[in-house]
Amino acid sequence: MPLTYDQISAITEKKFIPKMVDNIFGSNPLAQRAKSKFYESVDGGTSIIQPLNYATATAVEWYSGADTLTTTDNDVITGADYAWKQLHGAITISRLDELKNSGDSAKLKLVKQKTQIVEKTLMDTLGTGMYSDGTTAKSIVGLRDIVDTDQTVGGISQTTYSWWAAQQDTTTTVTSMGKLQTLYNLCTIGNDHPTVAMTTRAIYNFYYGLLQPSQRFMDSETAKGGFSSLMFNGTPVIVDSHVPADYLFFLNEKYLHLYYHPSENFRFEPFQKPISQNLRVAHIYWAGALGSSNNRTHGVFTGLTS
Repeated sequence: MPLTYDQISAITEKKFIPKMVDNIFGSNPLAQRAKSKFYESVDGGTSIIQPLNYATATAVEWYSGADTLTTTDNDVITGADYAWKQLHGAITISRLDELKNSGDSAKLKLVKQKTQIVEKTLMDTLGTGMYSDGTTAKSIVGLRDIVDTDQTVGGISQTTYSWWAAQQDTTTTVTSMGKLQTLYNLCTIGNDHPTVAMTTRAIYNFYYGLLQPSQRFMDSETAKGGFSSLMFNGTPVIVDSHVPADYLFFLNEKYLHLYYHPSENFRFEPFQKPISQNLRVAHIYWAGALGSSNNRTHGVFTGLTS
């Protein structure tokens, strides 16, 4: 007896959706790191406000005996305002496809194949969004917008407020140890330094050639996730297919935030039949944003052709 769509929905939700969520994070190296390091639940609000400490307190001083103490207050905190963004994928099965694939086993296979296609598309869309430049209005704000010097990020102008600008090198074209060290140092404040470098396969391969065989260490944490890496100052250098050509990012994940709503974290909505079409559709939904709380700790090369 053929399965009903209620049963298909149950199997899809219980068997395929958890696997899909794991694959979305597992197939994107930066998203995978986000899941363990900076994937943050935000349960509501008209937007996501990230508090920022942008100045030091002025009422701090050395004093002696009965000196009059300075108590004048000054503004030291503001907030970056990140808008909620929504991601959606639909799993559609027509009645004709159902008839062609009759039989319980074939029907389950069709659902699985359809789900995997949506999974891959969601994966690529999220990965691309994390590196976007702000030109796609409905997308999450991406690293090409955040790790810049002249954008408005979270409602704050990087041009007006230099403390909100990232470290950017737009002139270097050839990857070298010296240039990498210079940008790395600009992103470092005390013992706060970049925790990962994300780049393209071409730049990664060129960097590989700069290293002596004895220097080609790998990051064990990255290797556990199934990705290859090299090291620079103890920081893993990782290939991400979503990084734009000629880019290399130094990122401090302590100050990156991939926010999500716990009620819309790849939520599966079971199959339903539209009134005017002979098919069934299930939906997968995500809502969140990518943000930063200290842009000056991130850096980027934008023109590395080798």
